[in-house]
Amino acid sequence: MIKALFFDVDGTLVSFNTHKIPTSTVEALEEAKKRGVKLLIATGRPIQLLNNIPEVEHLMDGYILATGALCTYKGEVVREDLIPKAEVEALIDFCKQHDLPAVVVGREDIQLINRDERFEDIFRNLLNVTYNKFDVSMDEVINQGVLQITPFITEDEEDIIKPQLKSCASARWHPAFCDINNSNADKANGIRAIAQKLGIDISETMAFGDGGNDISMLKAAGTSVAMGNALDKVKANASYVTTSVDEDGIANALRHFGII
Repeated sequence: MIKALFFDVDGTLVSFNTHKIPTSTVEALEEAKKRGVKLLIATGRPIQLLNNIPEVEHLMDGYILATGALCTYKGEVVREDLIPKAEVEALIDFCKQHDLPAVVVGREDIQLINRDERFEDIFRNLLNVTYNKFDVSMDEVINQGVLQITPFITEDEEDIIKPQLKSCASARWHPAFCDINNSNADKANGIRAIAQKLGIDISETMAFGDGGNDISMLKAAGTSVAMGNALDKVKANASYVTTSVDEDGIANALRHFGII
C-alpha cells in the first residue's frame, strides 16, 4: 500500500509549456490527500525559488529541496547537508575566473555571480522564476551555510573544477547548468529521511520524475513513475512510464496504481 507520494516539480508537476500544474494533476492530488496519502515535493529548486506550485502548496506535507540538501516535514527540518565552506569558495572563485554565472543558495538568502543573459533566459523564461531578492552580500550568504550552487557550466568545465569539490556531487537536468550539492544530498536520501520520519517502509513510497536528478529517488522509492516527457535514461530507471505532464500523466499513473 502506497502511503507517501513524492513529486519532482519542473517537467513533472509543472509543465514547461504552460508553467502551470494541469487541472487533472491538482484534482488527482486532492483525491489522494482525501484518501490519507502523504504528499511531498522533491525538487532541485530551493524553497526561495519554488514559486510555481501555488495550486497545490496547501496539500503538501513536506519538501525535499535543493536536490535533497534540505528536507522538511510539517515545517520541521528532517535532514540538512551543507557544502563545506572551502569548497563553496573554490567554486565561486572558479566561476569568477571564467566569467560563469552561478546561483548560490544559502539557508535563508540567494546571491548571484556574473548575472547575464544565460540566467535570464533559463531561470526567467524557461523556469519562470520570479525571485528577485539579491540584496544580501555574498559573504553573508556563505556564512549562512550553503545548500546548493548552480553554476552555468558545460560538462567539460564541470570536469575541471570537480577535483576541488571532493565533498560534492553534481546533478544535471539541463545542458546549460548543473546543481552542485554535498555528496550526501540527493533525492533518494531525502525520501529515506522522510519515510523514517513518517515511520513507513520505503516500499510504501512512490516517486514521480522526469530529469536526471530524479534517477536516485526513482531507484530508491518502492514504486517509481517516469513522465512520458522524461529523458530515456530516466524512463529506464522507473518501474512505470506514464503519459507526459501535459497529457494528464500524474492522474493517469495514480489511477493505474489504484491510488485514486
